[in-house]
Amino acid sequence: MEEYTNYVKRTQRDNSMSLKLQIVREVEQGSSSITQIRKQYGIQSHATVLGWLRKFGNFDWENQPPLNMAKSPEQKIMELEVQVKLLEKQKALLERQAYVADKKAILFDMMIDLAEKEYHIDIRKNSAPEQSPALEQKNKKQ
Repeated sequence: MEEYTNYVKRTQRDNSMSLKLQIVREVEQGSSSITQIRKQYGIQSHATVLGWLRKFGNFDWENQPPLNMAKSPEQKIMELEVQVKLLEKQKALLERQAYVADKKAILFDMMIDLAEKEYHIDIRKNSAPEQSPALEQKNKKQ
């Protein structure tokens, strides 16, 4: 005869407030989907997590369209415009970083020129290094 364990119905009180807030934060940051969260924390219902998102989240989870709902051409255009603006911001940031890197390269180049002039040493090795006179004589004798 099989043994059945007594099933205990879980309640909202089983999950601490800190856990609920952590789950909401993870979903809103995009680090985990609701399905991943449910599997990770052993939450049975998608609606439970969605309820926490509505109650404790920062987004408007009430008015989210269903995931499988087709988007209108206007919505697609708006999403693409937002994406273009984001890419333009990223491009501007990368251009600023490239500008700073170029300035640093020029500054380092000037510092090397100054050090070579001041200390009479070759810091840049553009060609094969020359052998010292003592090493050349040693190689000739062999």
